[in-house]
Amino acid sequence: MAEHVVGIDLGTTNTCVAIVEQGVPKVIPNKGGYRTTPSMVALSESGRRLVGHLAKRQVLTNPQNTIYAAKRLIGRKWNSTAGRTVAQTCPYTIAEGPHGDIRLKIRDQVYSVPEISAFILQEMKMIAEAHLGVPVEKAVVTVPAYFNDNQRQATKDAGRIAGLEVIRIINEPTAAALAYGFGKNLERKVAVYDLGGGTFDVSILAIGHGVFEVISTAGDTFLGGENFDLRVMQYLIETFEEDTGVNLREDRMAMQRLKDAAEKARCDLSSAREAIVDLPFLHTSPSGKVFHLQEPLTQQQLEGLTEDLIEQTIKICERTLASAGVDRKQLDDVVLVGGMTRMPLVQRRVAEFFAIEPCKGVNPDEVVALGAAIQAAALVDEQHDLLLLDVTPHSLGIMIVGGYFHRLIEQNTTIPTRAGHVFTTVRDNQTSVKILVLQGESEKAAENELLGEFILSGLRKAPRGQVEVEVTFSISVDGIVSVAAKDLETGREQCITVTATSGLTEDELKELVKQSQAYMIELRASEELERRRQQCEKLIDSIRELLPQVQEAMSGTRFGRDAIAKAEAVVRRAEGELARADARALGDTLESLDRTVSMFRNVAHKRSEAAQR
Repeated sequence: MAEHVVGIDLGTTNTCVAIVEQGVPKVIPNKGGYRTTPSMVALSESGRRLVGHLAKRQVLTNPQNTIYAAKRLIGRKWNSTAGRTVAQTCPYTIAEGPHGDIRLKIRDQVYSVPEISAFILQEMKMIAEAHLGVPVEKAVVTVPAYFNDNQRQATKDAGRIAGLEVIRIINEPTAAALAYGFGKNLERKVAVYDLGGGTFDVSILAIGHGVFEVISTAGDTFLGGENFDLRVMQYLIETFEEDTGVNLREDRMAMQRLKDAAEKARCDLSSAREAIVDLPFLHTSPSGKVFHLQEPLTQQQLEGLTEDLIEQTIKICERTLASAGVDRKQLDDVVLVGGMTRMPLVQRRVAEFFAIEPCKGVNPDEVVALGAAIQAAALVDEQHDLLLLDVTPHSLGIMIVGGYFHRLIEQNTTIPTRAGHVFTTVRDNQTSVKILVLQGESEKAAENELLGEFILSGLRKAPRGQVEVEVTFSISVDGIVSVAAKDLETGREQCITVTATSGLTEDELKELVKQSQAYMIELRASEELERRRQQCEKLIDSIRELLPQVQEAMSGTRFGRDAIAKAEAVVRRAEGELARADARALGDTLESLDRTVSMFRNVAHKRSEAAQR
């Protein structure tokens, strides 16, 4: 049997899973028939975990225990701007983790961000397994192109906790380009403009005869639909305060209702000129006075509130084209990805900037998952004629004297790649060097992301500048960074494989994987109990429906009365086992119920035939 590897677009707002079947990439719908699943996780009062639509349905009544947009926090430090911003605007509680990472509190439990993302990925795994009828253990997962190594590692850790081996992490715009060009034998230069719920990316690619080469990529991992919704919320809060004197910022339930209404109005204004934000009973004062909100919002007002956000994306597009050395006139197509690209002003500004009408031939919500599935199929099927050449989104280098950042590998370098540089000692009689491995674009080392550090010792004592040390960086196709430092005089070498951190230790990860496996066993047992319960109830209903006919046909004989009594005993036993929720016992009882129904149907059928004669 062929190995099934799925593609998953782990989005800020929604998540989507896809697979290639008989050469055709297709999205797998969830149990409710929806093709995307909200990226939301909640705990009910009873402690039951709710994921996707179940979490979204109760968010208004349980906002402080419902996590949304966790992707914006994944792989980030507690003291990051993103962490502070989310803490100020979201209804759930954010806390500092033991390793300087961000943790999320739901009721009395604290979770890491990869754990929350794992719950969503686990849901995708179950959706795929229900569709395929076999276990799914491997996946290709997409991330924003501008994610750094820590954010990518945190995403891989989320997959591991969910019981998935993430065999490749690929960039979302690249995945979209794969879906756009798959099976079309195109030779084109395209820009992929990806504005989603929480992040923005743009990539320039050359596509030709099954080769997808990324030339340049850039983005902002904290710019997306959430920012647009926040602008609408702020407008509504200020308008409400002007009209009523009431500040809604401390009312968690009102804030969640406002967020929902802001998102709905923003979506409605993609196709309508005006939307009404109607929120009755939004706030009750301590004196018992009730306040309602009813506020019209026009497309023009929304554009005025958010125009600067769209301009930020256009500036990033400008930088990306310059970095790629590509003139916009050389582009054959612009592909729009992400739900925010449905906004008319986004479409107009993209068309104006690139001087080309964007391609409308892809579904912005599904195209990334489809591309991930195409890459997954190519990785497991050697006959797939597809080559993906991606780039490293951030520069890599080391800290040098003065606290400066010396780049060894520039951003937008095609991977895999390797680069080295010879440095000299900076102090007299220096016998060791400390290598700080950094990622980022700032000239100041302290402003970049520290990926790892190591020491090369045993250098010869000599005046400064006389001992030479060669530092070599290499990046694999999976984006794994290795760094080596060699004393050119003695050949002594020290090297490390840079393992980015998600904020979780290996021991924590192993424990979370164990908990996840236990949860899946419990969940499957619960689902099996529910399946058996439904079967039992259906069979009991059939017995009761047939019982009058059987009594009429058989109660005149001792054998018949015994058979009816046995059937009634089987029903009573089944009802007792249903009340105790005993799955194992129900399995045995199902057979007895099934035999009884078959016998009753046979009796009823013979009685019907006799009546017809």
